[in-house]
Amino acid sequence: MAAPMNICVLGGTGFVGTALINRLAQQGHWVRVPTRDAALNQALQVLPTVRLQRANVHDPRVLDRLVEGADAVINLVGILNERGRNTFQRAHADLAAKLMAALKAGQVRRVLHMSALGADVNGPSRYLRSKGAAEEHVRAASPHADFTIFRPSVIFGPGDSLTNRFAALLRLSHGWLPLARAHARFAPVYVGDVADAFVQALHDRATIGQTYELCGPQVMTLEQLVRTTAAVAALPCRIVRLADEFGRLQGAIMQCLPGKPFTLDNFRSLTLDSVCAENGFARLGLERHGMMDVLPTYLAPNTAATPLALGS
Repeated sequence: MAAPMNICVLGGTGFVGTALINRLAQQGHWVRVPTRDAALNQALQVLPTVRLQRANVHDPRVLDRLVEGADAVINLVGILNERGRNTFQRAHADLAAKLMAALKAGQVRRVLHMSALGADVNGPSRYLRSKGAAEEHVRAASPHADFTIFRPSVIFGPGDSLTNRFAALLRLSHGWLPLARAHARFAPVYVGDVADAFVQALHDRATIGQTYELCGPQVMTLEQLVRTTAAVAALPCRIVRLADEFGRLQGAIMQCLPGKPFTLDNFRSLTLDSVCAENGFARLGLERHGMMDVLPTYLAPNTAATPLALGS
């Protein structure tokens, strides 16, 4: 067991962050988690080595204080849709630049950064372009930062906004689902495996300066992903495949609805397959879980959402 570290996790109250922080706490690490509202994160508050701190991570002065004395900083901040001032540029690229400046000022070297498959400053969507810009800020800081970057495909698991959202839509529509880019390809990756990759890299200096693509063992189309979700949840599934012109129209309409269930920018991201060119888990010496290893534990009828055992 490695010596306990002081770790600051940005975005730690989110889906991936919750899984990761539980692992870090079990290993005895001291974890500082900035949040907009600590009262909303009771599950993390009960962990004895975790401290939630109300903070605005977009304020450079606050960032300086948050990373002070940290042995490592993990950036998981990410959004799938823009709302008001919370744009892709601000949440991804601008925050990464501010964070790297704070690390330099505080002489904190180790940083683990969450990106996404397809991240590219010339990508087809604002989401992917902002993720690519964030990566550039992280890499540019390499003279004073020991970075590791992770690029996952779509992430699933208990509490996700992927399979749970599809299941909710299928229940609401009695199984009917108009689907844009139904043939788009993914390699869904289990949230626990992603968290394990971060933990492994944290303790392995050979991962410094490296980028790891994280994919599950199966490649499937968006339609196959929805049908798999429906089968496990015992829901009817009647997919209407939309031609691209209607998919764009769907995005334009649905981005005006509460919660923005689908947007034009989401559509543009779907024009690029989210599959790995290499197996980042194999490079890290880790195993992967397939969707059918996990989905029945939380989507099957009358099944409580119980994550797989820690480190499984």
